[in-house]
Amino acid sequence: MTATAVLTARALLLDMDGTLVNSDAVVERVWRRWADRHGLDGDEVMKVVHGRQGHASMALLLPDRPVEQNLADNARMLAEETSDMDGVVPVPGAPEFLASLWGVPHALVTSADVALSTARMAAAGLPLPDVRITAESVGASKPDPEGFLKGAAELGVTPADCVVFEDSGAGIAAGRAAGMRVVGVGPRAGFHGPDVVVRDLTQVRVEAVGDGTVRLYVG
Repeated sequence: MTATAVLTARALLLDMDGTLVNSDAVVERVWRRWADRHGLDGDEVMKVVHGRQGHASMALLLPDRPVEQNLADNARMLAEETSDMDGVVPVPGAPEFLASLWGVPHALVTSADVALSTARMAAAGLPLPDVRITAESVGASKPDPEGFLKGAAELGVTPADCVVFEDSGAGIAAGRAAGMRVVGVGPRAGFHGPDVVVRDLTQVRVEAVGDGTVRLYVG
């Protein structure tokens, strides 16, 4: 995208992994080990796992496996990820972007659980938003829109007045299904039809208009 797009909103809903935090290194390590244990192609597994809760990815990759086994495996994977912060860093521009949201309604909407999201945001040196929708908050993983709809409801803002920031296909689909506009962040996002795409958060500027409206300059 060469020109600057201008979006208006009353609230922002922010994914974590790939959007605020670059955790690709640990995600690759953990999921490729999982793929090896199950005799799956690591490259094919990595095409599925971004943006989804682990058990939802497992259900797609091992469709004949019992749900209970996926949930137990997911719990082990979350513990493994939470103990591994090597290479977890902020996405460029994330500290400044979050600092610019002071007084702007916003929420974290992540497929990570409380422990993992808290640890990764801390490892990246980023503040946690006051409103957080995590894996424990929802009954369905992205691409289901439940998480984004709950985030909007907690902020008291209609879905049409929200802008989502996402990097993954599952997350972008969830934002779309929630009736929200989506800013795609990073190299994965452009393949999944967000409204606009940025390289990273250095390409986003936030301006509070004063009537409860936020103007986003994107690009």
